[in-house]
Amino acid sequence: MRWITALLILLTAALACAEDASGPAITPISLAELAAKADVVALAQAKDTDYLLRREIPVSGSAYLKILIPYKMDQAADMVEVYEKGLHERECYFPNPTVFEEGRRYLLFLARDVEYPERYRGFPEGCALEVLVDSENRYALRYPVTGISLSDSLAGLAQPMTFSDGYAVVDDEELQPAQRAAMLDAGQIRQYQPGQWIYTTGIELARVRELMGPDLLFD
Repeated sequence: MRWITALLILLTAALACAEDASGPAITPISLAELAAKADVVALAQAKDTDYLLRREIPVSGSAYLKILIPYKMDQAADMVEVYEKGLHERECYFPNPTVFEEGRRYLLFLARDVEYPERYRGFPEGCALEVLVDSENRYALRYPVTGISLSDSLAGLAQPMTFSDGYAVVDDEELQPAQRAAMLDAGQIRQYQPGQWIYTTGIELARVRELMGPDLLFD
């Protein structure tokens, strides 16, 4: 988790400079709009990464994700390669699981790379929403939702959940103090053990699919 924390710190500084140089932040997008322009919409699991690292932070390279549920695919595939380069807002890097871990699960929105058609890229608004498994073995978006600048109002879809997924547990340093306080007040996390918190709220993936436009997607 240390590189994730370091990456967040570095990104905060980089984004402050980027806003001064490039103007306003990215305009949020709806799930339906994002799904309509994506070549791939799928529930997928991170399996491996091949990143160039600087100070233990990825700055370019590819991630490889296994397709669990294909909602929209421009061609049939069991795995997808997702390429990213540089540090910027809503970048598309993924943590690499160790040999002892399952990879994290994501709802992906990807575009085929025009320069290298065998791989995919993310969108300026983002490319992935983290998905957790609950105690009844159902998939749900972790709430609050992060990773993509969404215009959809999702608060009404969020509900209390008991997660059996190890990735529902976060360390103290992964949450800013103000963020942690706000989430505690909203009942979105509870203490798991000293120095750790667990998410308590999610959105069933079936409800999210409805927002993406069921006529567009397939099982």
